[in-house]
Order: sequence, then structure tokens, then C-alpha cells
Amino acid sequence: MSNRLDLSVGEWQRVSPKYVVVVIVSAVVSGVVLAAAATFLWLVAQWSWGWLLLAAVVVITIVSLIIAPRRARSIGYRMREDDLLFRRGIMYQRFVSVPYGRMQLIDINRGPVGRILGLADLKFVTAAASTGVVIPGLPEPVAADLRDRLVELAESRRAGL
Repeated sequence: MSNRLDLSVGEWQRVSPKYVVVVIVSAVVSGVVLAAAATFLWLVAQWSWGWLLLAAVVVITIVSLIIAPRRARSIGYRMREDDLLFRRGIMYQRFVSVPYGRMQLIDINRGPVGRILGLADLKFVTAAASTGVVIPGLPEPVAADLRDRLVELAESRRAGL
């Protein structure tokens, strides 16, 4: 049983390198909105500590932009015999194993930036709400092929239960 979750065996599939653009755009948009709110509080609402809030937002946005490429590279998945293994995270790594027979819904989502770049997110829904997994930044054809393969595997595994 010790080799059940052996993370060194097999090849991890990574998300598209274009996904970095999605992460960067998200960080910039969030930073601009939060900076505008902090500026409003500082200049219009006359909150004396508003400039500290603005400085914090700028620093957090810059750090987010610096680590964006690494965050995107940390996401991966691997199809194993009985399940799909998903990983993400830099400091706090998360590994989720989704058994094929437990998959109830496999959904493809495309946001506006991802759609422009030809990327899609693959979302898995299982009976347990806490195991919801999203693989972001897959090229659309890869996401569609993976969805079809996983649906086929899920149906065959559920039929064997």
C-alpha cells in the first residue's frame, strides 16, 4: 500500500504555458480594483491609513505577478489505472485523487481571457463536495479529449461497481 500514492512514478501532464497570461491578467485586474478602492478610501473618504492599504495592495499585486509563472507550472494531472491525480501549489502543495467511478459530472468552462487564448478549464464533480477539482489552462482540444476519455472511464467503472 505504500506505493499507492507514489508521486514519482509516471509523467505529470502540465497546463498550457499560455495559462500564465490568465493568471497575470487576473492578478492585474484584482490589483487595479483593490488599488482603486484603497485610493478612494484614502483620498475621498479621508481615511488617514488609506495610503498604507494602497501600498499593501501594490506590494501584494507585484508579488503575485512575480510568482505567477511558478504557480502555473505547479499545476498538473496524471491519469492512473483507477483514478486521476491532480496537484497544485507552491508552498502548500495539494494532491487530490479522483477515482474514475466516483466522477458524476465533468464540465468544461471557458473564461473570457482563456477563450481568447484557446484555453479551457476542466471541472470534476463527485458525490463529495470537498473533492471538486478544476484543472485550469488546458488547450480546448485537450480538454475535450480528456473529458471524453474520463466520461468513458467513469461510465465503465460505475458499471463495474
